[in-house]
Amino acid sequence: MRESVKETVKNILTHYLELNKYRKTPERYTILDAVYEMEGHFTLEELGDKLVGDYNFPVSRATLYNTLKLFVELRLVIRHHIQTTTRYEACYNNGSHCHQVCTMCGRVTEVKFQPVDDAVRSLRTKRFHKDGFALYIYGVCSSCQAKMTRMARMENMKKNQKDKENESRKS
Repeated sequence: MRESVKETVKNILTHYLELNKYRKTPERYTILDAVYEMEGHFTLEELGDKLVGDYNFPVSRATLYNTLKLFVELRLVIRHHIQTTTRYEACYNNGSHCHQVCTMCGRVTEVKFQPVDDAVRSLRTKRFHKDGFALYIYGVCSSCQAKMTRMARMENMKKNQKDKENESRKS
């Protein structure tokens, strides 16, 4: 499945470049391949690291940015502005979905929720063709909740210890 998706998006890019008389550069195709190898959401830096590490193909930040901008226009990649970071995601055949965003650590996970998909799909719009959506649900993930609980417990233990020390000094 993954290989057929990669071949399809490569064909979409090739068709667009030929139609608009743009050059078919190795950078564009290597970046596209790396994007569709990435798992989930990624930053420009993470993509650049993958190109260097897995492909031995370093490219400038400007090339990455401009190429991803083209991929966003072609709806091959979606750009997410999550908290203070811009993240990207391969989106061919997956343009509509919900995300959980941890406000503590910034981790983003996808959530499948059919009632939301159905509601957006059945939504009637005037003079507008919808082709996808993204929903962000903000909260605190279980890992961060556990850390906060441990920290609160430790603070409480320290406070109790101080209270005992103060009490013993008074006696």
